[in-house]
Amino acid sequence: MADPRESAVLEFFRRSRETLERATSDRELLTATLAIADRIARALREGGKVMLAGNGGSAADAQHIAAELLGRFTIDRAPLAAIALTTDTSALTAIGNDYSFDQIFERQLRGLGRRGDVFLAISTSGRSRNILAALKAARELGIVTVGFTGGKGTQMRALCDLTLIAPSDETALIQQIHITAAHAVCSLVERELYGAPRSN
Repeated sequence: MADPRESAVLEFFRRSRETLERATSDRELLTATLAIADRIARALREGGKVMLAGNGGSAADAQHIAAELLGRFTIDRAPLAAIALTTDTSALTAIGNDYSFDQIFERQLRGLGRRGDVFLAISTSGRSRNILAALKAARELGIVTVGFTGGKGTQMRALCDLTLIAPSDETALIQQIHITAAHAVCSLVERELYGAPRSN
């Protein structure tokens, strides 16, 4: 008798493949990816930084992307200024305790952000209150706002200068598109600032 778990795994892979195929033919997503990479490269070239935030799996993605920029992606080069606002547990718990969870990213942005920086906000639903509050603060400060969201992330789009919309309403699949697109952005930023990687 076939293991029923195999069918569940294959079904998830099928949905994942279909979502990636939709993303591959999504001209709006491609255009957004290119524009986001250009804007991040410009900010870094002009001495700015990239700040990133999200909740749960999106927090992990924020940290992942920051690490690719600050460390390296495909080539050895100088570190790029990137900060995940999800990593300082003392700041997060102090702000959450003294103010509210909704302000954990907003207050960090107000303290660390400067005009010309980029804030990359990640929310699969587009409704995370702490992300929306941070986007509003970023706009007040003259920080470029970039959003990664899913098909229902309409609240978030109104607060973003650039928005990357994953063609799915399923959280896990949205996250897969987000990290794939983020890797493409990191590659393009490196290419723009340091040239194409050398082939072996």
